[in-house]
Amino acid sequence: MKRIKTPVLLLMLLAMCCGTAKAQHFKFAFFTDMHVHGDSTLDQVHRRLTSLPPGVELIVSGGDNVDIDNLKTAELPAGEQRLKQLKNLFDRTGKPYHMAIGNHDRLPRGIRNGLNDFALFEKVFGQAYYSFEHKGWKFIVLNSVETRDHQYVIGAKQLTWLQELVKSTAKDQPLVVISHVPFLSVYYPVLEGSYTSTDTFVNQKQVFDLFKEHSLKLVLQGHMHLYEEIKVKGVQFITAGAVSGNWWHGTFEGTAPGHLEVEVHGKDFSWKYIK
Repeated sequence: MKRIKTPVLLLMLLAMCCGTAKAQHFKFAFFTDMHVHGDSTLDQVHRRLTSLPPGVELIVSGGDNVDIDNLKTAELPAGEQRLKQLKNLFDRTGKPYHMAIGNHDRLPRGIRNGLNDFALFEKVFGQAYYSFEHKGWKFIVLNSVETRDHQYVIGAKQLTWLQELVKSTAKDQPLVVISHVPFLSVYYPVLEGSYTSTDTFVNQKQVFDLFKEHSLKLVLQGHMHLYEEIKVKGVQFITAGAVSGNWWHGTFEGTAPGHLEVEVHGKDFSWKYIK
């Protein structure tokens, strides 16, 4: 057996433990709140996907992909077909893509029972929470539409998974978290003059604190259909508007229909909202 020289072995170990050493340049797109509900909306998503610049290497969804939760039981097969049609559009881009789940992707209220809530989404797109890596960055996709006492929450099983994932991640590896329901939002204070936890998940601080010793760089959020930039403790939170805008009726409270394009430069990044 050939012996590996010490310097080579040392370099291999350093590469394994130091995530930022491998961080590279790449671009990705973030599509949230597509709210597909028929052929015309599918066509709009298709046009936006085909207009992505060639430099965009992967696509990430922020949830509320297809409006399922408002369907009647007899309409669910049509809803599943729309999910499959959307998947086909993403497949046809030839780019890797990763889908998050939103509250409108759940089964209708009268059908879901706490165990089957995400069954249709998972049947078409796979797990509702997971992680993946791309060019030295780790992306963590959360299911923020679990509920407890009628409020959104990262549930116990998912929280345990997340704790173990963070523990096993190099502290200097740059991280992106995707959450449909925001960690932070100024929607209600700005538009209604009051604050409510209705449109944030209730244990957001507990989840955020898991990353205290890690290199969380960016949190991408959906749900609000507003464009927001909030920076806290060096972490950039972006609520990235909505592909559907005002539910396919133009601009919502000053935010035009659009998506986010993020360009990663090693350990740093920049972004722009594409209308």
